[in-house]
Amino acid sequence: MKIIRNIFFVVLISLFSVSTYAEMSEEEIIKGRKSLFSKNYRTAKRVDILSKDLEFEDAKKYMLVMKKNYEDLLNYFPENTKEGFGTQSLPTIWENKDEFNALMQKSADDLIQLANLIEDADDIRGTLKKYMWKNCNACHSKFRKPH
Repeated sequence: MKIIRNIFFVVLISLFSVSTYAEMSEEEIIKGRKSLFSKNYRTAKRVDILSKDLEFEDAKKYMLVMKKNYEDLLNYFPENTKEGFGTQSLPTIWENKDEFNALMQKSADDLIQLANLIEDADDIRGTLKKYMWKNCNACHSKFRKPH
């Protein structure tokens, strides 16, 4: 029943997601991806806190939101959005597009694994690091300008 409820939650989110990038300006695309990454960071902090407080059901809902955002991000890096509008993206995204896309998909897939493992984890902090924070760090170190 929990799985069905979580799937329903993701489907609902999908219905309200943004338009495809083909219908958006370069500025809208860049601002959209920045917004998705910011939402994922805020959501990851929420997942971290909820998991450490043993509030796993709520944490899992947020994990599914993050998963959807990572999948959406696959469409937010067309060739015409390499520069401008305060982008923090490095050219390595477009030079290594398959690697970047694989990391976004891995991040999404790892969140599903995290949702399945977190309740039974002996080391919650280590599990969060392995399935969530490690992917964030991998992306920032190779595909984002230092800040």
